[in-house]
Amino acid sequence: MRKLLLSAVLVGASLVGPTVYAQAPVEGTNYITLSSPVPTAQPEKVEAAALFWYGCPHCFQLEPTLKQWSATLPEDVNFIRVPAMFGGLWNLHGQLYYTLETLQADPKVHDSIFNAIHNEGRKLSTTTEIANFVASQGVDKEQFLKTWDSFSVKSKMEKAKKQALAYQVSGVPAMVINGKYRFDLGMTGGLQQTVDVADALIEKERQAE
Repeated sequence: MRKLLLSAVLVGASLVGPTVYAQAPVEGTNYITLSSPVPTAQPEKVEAAALFWYGCPHCFQLEPTLKQWSATLPEDVNFIRVPAMFGGLWNLHGQLYYTLETLQADPKVHDSIFNAIHNEGRKLSTTTEIANFVASQGVDKEQFLKTWDSFSVKSKMEKAKKQALAYQVSGVPAMVINGKYRFDLGMTGGLQQTVDVADALIEKERQAE
């Protein structure tokens, strides 16, 4: 846990001086290629996976840029969010994300969780606190609690844990393109630069097909 939190803190310096990419991202500097590609959910598309934790301040800072970028992606790109689950509160928040996804809750609830933690000082550290909060955002509390421990949610959590291990992720926020290329804020140099690298690697995968 300490290593993961330290990793999140270290990338903070990268938010100060943004990097402008005059040329293609450099392997080993701006991204790494995984030794073993990870299977994607929709092989016919290029997958862009964003790993996050609701409690991570840099994930919160990246979210508006990521949200705007993902809304403009073409149909041949499959954007997914993967909650990083390294134990404790990380797992609880991962369970929260997948419960809302299973319920097909309004995407605004996702935003409200980030806001509650980082702007309102809420911890959302217990199931009761979480259930009460999402109910205040229009989610049916009874259905939420029924879904919380469902097979579907638990299966998605296990899959996400295996994905994070296969991606060799040790901190968040991080992105993985098509199960092959991983990078984070520390490697890209800033918020906009992160999605710029993602765009470049998506195009790289298109050309490889």
